[in-house]
Amino acid sequence: MVNSSEKPVVLITGASSGIGDAIARKFAKQGWRIVAVARRQQRLEQLRQELADITDVEFLVADVTEKDAPKRAVDLALSAFGRLDCLVNNAGAGKWAAPGETDDATIDEVLNISLKAPFRFARESLRAMKSGSSIINIGSVFGLLGGMDGGIYCTAKAGMIGMSQAFAVQYGAKGIRSNVVAPGVVKTEMTAAAWDFPGFQRTNQELTPFNRDGTVEDVANTVFFLASQEGSYINGQTIALDGGWSTTKYVTPEALICERVMPK
Repeated sequence: MVNSSEKPVVLITGASSGIGDAIARKFAKQGWRIVAVARRQQRLEQLRQELADITDVEFLVADVTEKDAPKRAVDLALSAFGRLDCLVNNAGAGKWAAPGETDDATIDEVLNISLKAPFRFARESLRAMKSGSSIINIGSVFGLLGGMDGGIYCTAKAGMIGMSQAFAVQYGAKGIRSNVVAPGVVKTEMTAAAWDFPGFQRTNQELTPFNRDGTVEDVANTVFFLASQEGSYINGQTIALDGGWSTTKYVTPEALICERVMPK
C-alpha cells in the first residue's frame, strides 16, 4: 500500500465546475490528492464531499487574480500534503468581441484571468515542484487559430502557448515539464447556451471530422495523461483536442449540398 505522503498532489484552478471539476475527479480516481481553487465555496465543499471516499481534497476559495492567491494555494498544498506534483491552470475568462469593439476593461479582465494569473500560479508552483512535476495549461484551439470576434480571448490563449514554451525551455532540464491542452468548444455551463444556435453548429459540428462533440472527460483524460508517467517525455507542446477541427478543411456532406442563399 502506498503511504499517503507518497501520493502525488495536483493543484487545479477553476475546479468548481465544468472542465476543472472533471479534471479533479479524474485525478482523484487515479489516487492523486487534490488542492482545488475556485470562487464558489459551496461547489468546492460539494466536490470534497463527493470525493471523500477516494482521496483527500483541500480547497481554497479565491479569485485567481488576487495578488496572494498563488502563494496561498501553494502554501496550502505544502501544509496539507507536503508536496506539489502538478499544476493545472484551468480558470479562464470567456469574453468574446471583435478587436475594434473590445474596451480596456475587457482586455484587462481577460488577460488578468487567462494569462497573468496562470503565469503567476506557474511561477509560484516552481518553488514546490521537484523533478517529475508538470504544469498543464488549459488553452483553446482559438489560441492556434483566430476566431471571428475572438479578439482578446484568442490573444490570451495564444499567449498561454508562448508562456508554456518559455517554462518548458527554462525548467525542462530540471525535470519540470509544461504543456498546453487546447480543446475545441466543450459543452459546459459556460457554453451550453450556444449549443442550439445554427451559427454555432455550422462553425463547430459541421466543420469537425468526427461523429461527436468533445466532452469535459476528454479534456480530463488528456490532462491526466500529460501529468502521468506515460506522458513524461512530452514538454513544450500544445495538444489540440478538437476532433480535427483545427487541422482539416472538413465540411459535413449536409453542409456541402445545402442550397446557398445569396444576399439580395
